[in-house]
Amino acid sequence: MLYDAFDMQCDMAQQTRAWGRVLHDAVSPWAGFGESMNWMSAGARMMMRAGLTFARPSFGIDTIAVGNREVPVVEEPMLSTPFGTLLRFRKDIDTEQPKVLVVAPLSGHFATLLRSTVKTLLPDHDVYITDWHNARDVPLSDGAFGFDDYVGHLVQFLGAMGGPAHVLAVCQPTVQALAAAAVMAETKDSAAPRSMTLMAGPVDCRISPTSVNALATSKPIEWFEKNLISTVPRRHKGAGRRVYPGFVQVSAFVSMNTKRHMQGHADLFWHMANGEVEKADAIAGFYDEYFAVLDLAAEFYIETVKTVFQDYTLAKNELTYRGNPIDMRSIRKTALMTVEGERDDICAVGQTMAAHDLCTGLPPHMRSHHLQAGVGHYGVFSGRKWEGQTYPLVRNFIQSHD
Repeated sequence: MLYDAFDMQCDMAQQTRAWGRVLHDAVSPWAGFGESMNWMSAGARMMMRAGLTFARPSFGIDTIAVGNREVPVVEEPMLSTPFGTLLRFRKDIDTEQPKVLVVAPLSGHFATLLRSTVKTLLPDHDVYITDWHNARDVPLSDGAFGFDDYVGHLVQFLGAMGGPAHVLAVCQPTVQALAAAAVMAETKDSAAPRSMTLMAGPVDCRISPTSVNALATSKPIEWFEKNLISTVPRRHKGAGRRVYPGFVQVSAFVSMNTKRHMQGHADLFWHMANGEVEKADAIAGFYDEYFAVLDLAAEFYIETVKTVFQDYTLAKNELTYRGNPIDMRSIRKTALMTVEGERDDICAVGQTMAAHDLCTGLPPHMRSHHLQAGVGHYGVFSGRKWEGQTYPLVRNFIQSHD
């Protein structure tokens, strides 16, 4: 019922966008002829932005500066499964660069949310990313996708990259990245990463719990299954699949900072009305990405909530993979760097750094930690401080262990 109601809302939003286009076409020739016309034009464009979308945005990285020249960038799928694609950003250069697998979160947004992260890494690295598919569009016949399947995809993707590589995991998949590194260490997999950089992730949620952590522990797991899981309606390819809808997750994120998002849309309206194109485009670009949502397979969501946020299985070094225990202390050849944001209200300071307490098999020279001052969650992996202060440390760490 929840998903059916949302689809009805999407249909209404589509009508709003259509009427917005009609209004915009009618008043746009008169934009600039008085404040009232500017306001009407801006209002029409706001109507055209109504609702969420399930369409994956483009990374839009066509060229990148490498050294003193611009080189083309081509998105190249290297391996695909029903639930995800190993996507390479291939550059036309002769120099061999360290291979980096950017592990994107499955938390309601597409991997394109890490566009800034990828763009910053590209000049110095051969970059790949886990481009997760929308579970709503995966036929039920393709089976389930749970916590172990995510870990298995990382192992499979690293093997497909061919040769030594590094992992950079952002937010939620820091847990799966650690698990994959331990699995590959214990099986002596030759594709085990040389280093892993874990950024703003919930390794140990017992440390300085945030409102996100409090919500996860406020209800039994059965409550999450009953109230937050929906069945994909028949109009979609994944009809019958049980999912945690992306629109629920994004709504939760928005509710955490309602005033900020309301102000953001007010600012967008006035920038449009005043003809401040660059400022309007910056806000619009952010919300185009933020309101592009994907669904998570129900088993992955439920297993993640229980394993990471309720039972603290990783923090206790009690994780299992395919029914077998895995020990973080077995990681001895994959260097570890953790990065946190001083003002992070999703993964608090200390939660990611806890990975060092688990990976006791690593000597001191293979460990590093950075606390980035003055940033919240998203500032850890995007924005000016990521580019100017955090990234140089990450780059040096990767290069020193390549």
